[in-house]
Amino acid sequence: MSSTNGKVVRIGGASGFWGDSMLGAPQLVNSGQIDYLVFDYLAETTMAILAAARRKKPEMGYATDFVDIAMKAVLPEVMRQGIKVVANAGGINPQGCADALQTLAGSLGLQPRIAVVLGDNISAQMPRLRAAGVRDMFTDKALPEQILSANAYLGGFAIAQALASGADIVITGRGVDSAATLGPLIHEFGWAPADYDRLSGGSLAGHIIECGCQATGGLHTDWLSVPDWPNIGYPIVECLADGSFTVTKPTGTGGLIARAAVAEQLLYEIGDPGAYLLPDVTCDFRSVKIEQLSPERVRVSGALGRAPTDSYKVSATQLDGWRCAGSMVIIGRDAAAKAQRTGEAVIARTSAILKTLGYAPYTSANIALLGAETLYGPHARTSASREVMVRISVTHPDKQALEIFAREIAPSGTSWSPGTTGPSSGRPSVSPNIKPLSLLIPKADVPVEVVIDGVSQSVSVASGHGSATAPEPFIPAPWPDRAESTVDVPLAQLAWARSGDKGDISNIGVVARDAACLPLLWQQLTPEAVHAYFAHLVRGPVARFYLPGIAAINITLEQALDGGGPASSRMDPLGKGMAQMLLDMPIAVPATLAKSLA
Repeated sequence: MSSTNGKVVRIGGASGFWGDSMLGAPQLVNSGQIDYLVFDYLAETTMAILAAARRKKPEMGYATDFVDIAMKAVLPEVMRQGIKVVANAGGINPQGCADALQTLAGSLGLQPRIAVVLGDNISAQMPRLRAAGVRDMFTDKALPEQILSANAYLGGFAIAQALASGADIVITGRGVDSAATLGPLIHEFGWAPADYDRLSGGSLAGHIIECGCQATGGLHTDWLSVPDWPNIGYPIVECLADGSFTVTKPTGTGGLIARAAVAEQLLYEIGDPGAYLLPDVTCDFRSVKIEQLSPERVRVSGALGRAPTDSYKVSATQLDGWRCAGSMVIIGRDAAAKAQRTGEAVIARTSAILKTLGYAPYTSANIALLGAETLYGPHARTSASREVMVRISVTHPDKQALEIFAREIAPSGTSWSPGTTGPSSGRPSVSPNIKPLSLLIPKADVPVEVVIDGVSQSVSVASGHGSATAPEPFIPAPWPDRAESTVDVPLAQLAWARSGDKGDISNIGVVARDAACLPLLWQQLTPEAVHAYFAHLVRGPVARFYLPGIAAINITLEQALDGGGPASSRMDPLGKGMAQMLLDMPIAVPATLAKSLA
């Protein structure tokens, strides 16, 4: 590794999801501060959307924003500066994405070498896997007979091989989000498959920037301290050969480079931090250190790694009938009660109509109120809101049944509650009810290839022999008993927090504002206490994990999101608000400590 001593590889994260701002790519490219420009477009929900798009038009199935907006804006400058581009924009049709980009480049008089990583599409293997008894890894249900898509989460070594073959732009399908960053680092530093600590550090660098501005102050608990939201800077990681890196952003941009914000992002959706399973490495982030070097720079180091497992995770989608959701606004006294009754009336009326016409009942029907804090359950503080939006969502095997539902929403405006109104947007549309599912497949059953200049190259992938089980968990020292009275304060006074999802699992990361208070948080944020706090939402077990390196607790809540993603009928199907709710949880602290927090 001596040849890479002192070398710095600068990577900018221009997109955290399909639909991110069009400003990210130009901002990073024009900064002159990056060697690589990477894009993350794919989530489980996005794969479902892409599957539906390709179902309508076979040439679709990729993130069109990558070609039509991002690369159209920056491709000439990218080529002039020699910036390399890596994107998982291929979705379920990476070759289609590459073809569209090549056409765009030709129209601009440019000839970039575009490589495509293939092999993640394992749809043809689903009948065999179903016959072999493979089941959904989260629900343990049998695999459905018909699927729309099935894609394995590939790693970074195929991307590295594409870059070594001279690619200017690498387009992948479904890979792990962090692979877009890890691939360039493998290529630049010559990391080997057994360089587990370095691969873990490179994966963490990718994890920090894979959600765009979430690393630079976006979604930060202390949002008031984040300046200039309109001009928020997209993240840049400056990476070293040992796997450590510095987080920064383009000079002169808004946002915030802060240890707390980076720590929140470290915890985002990782589950067990001692066994974060990726295709190239099993990461252990528990001892990671995050240091504030200056107002614009945060250093991250100390990631550890072990051998990966011998399996890929597969994200699949299935068509499960149809869905439709309609909403209206109710204004005035007792708005929540009127909204609830309105929703019940719509469901009752349309259910009766369907029965009369010989249709089966709805497979699901749900009412959600926005503005009445119904998502908070027993912790709601607003009982007398005077403006509430009611959202009624239903699913059914027959599209025509939901066309009836869509038509019968409008009569609410003149038939029932006074103060019924809402934006004029016409009838709600009926759409396919596409549900995600997850499973495991042996790596040996997934041949991976890189195609560049029309030539296919096979990619050698280490089969993996590691365990999915984490080492012995860390436990913080006990909080000392103090002979003084206690005062309840909201968790927000003691911690920062961020939440996200993995299917039907909610992940809440909690970072102590003062490391000395971590034992107090551990004492009170027990799995039992957190489960009780969210009892109205969570149906499965709750677990927690300790990260001494950043004085944090990561909490997972299973069966917490009503199926999660497109399968959920909740107003918050991805669990983005659960950390905000937990931050209101009362924590009993010694009176002297409470006084210092005021």
